[in-house]
Amino acid sequence: MANWYTADLHLNHQNVIRYCNRPFATAAEMDRAYIETLKSCIGPRDDLWILGDVAMIWNAPHREYIAALFREVAGRKHLVTGNHDNRHTAKLGWASVQQIAELRDDGTRLVLCHYPMLSWPRMHNGAVHLFGHVHTEYPGYRGAVNVGVDQWDHRPVRIDEILDRERHLPERPRIV
Repeated sequence: MANWYTADLHLNHQNVIRYCNRPFATAAEMDRAYIETLKSCIGPRDDLWILGDVAMIWNAPHREYIAALFREVAGRKHLVTGNHDNRHTAKLGWASVQQIAELRDDGTRLVLCHYPMLSWPRMHNGAVHLFGHVHTEYPGYRGAVNVGVDQWDHRPVRIDEILDRERHLPERPRIV
């Protein structure tokens, strides 16, 4: 069993391709590529944590389109809500839906939120903050790592990769 983390898939969102310079011609091509990547990573006993902005869903047909895509992906799927997630997104059959999640993964305490934070629970006790929202703009710093697809070659990541990258990020800004 493994935990996988990602953010900012923006399925069914044509404009994000241009905004983030994603290597796809259409939203449908992007959607299919992301689902195939998830299928190749996530096993039936794994947990996938999506830190917000799953898809652009405006109505029931959009919701069914996204639901059909996610039915192809094994494992338990958890949503940490983002600014583009709405009531349609919440109805996709998640194992959990929350604004902030706290968990342990391979001995590391994690705080998951769609938005990057300057301060988070147990940060002074070694908790690592995982976030998305800012796409290509900000990779994070020691203690806080952007797990969005635009930072990770369009794929989900595991804790070992996250911690390896975190060690090479700049020091956390000092705050009171």
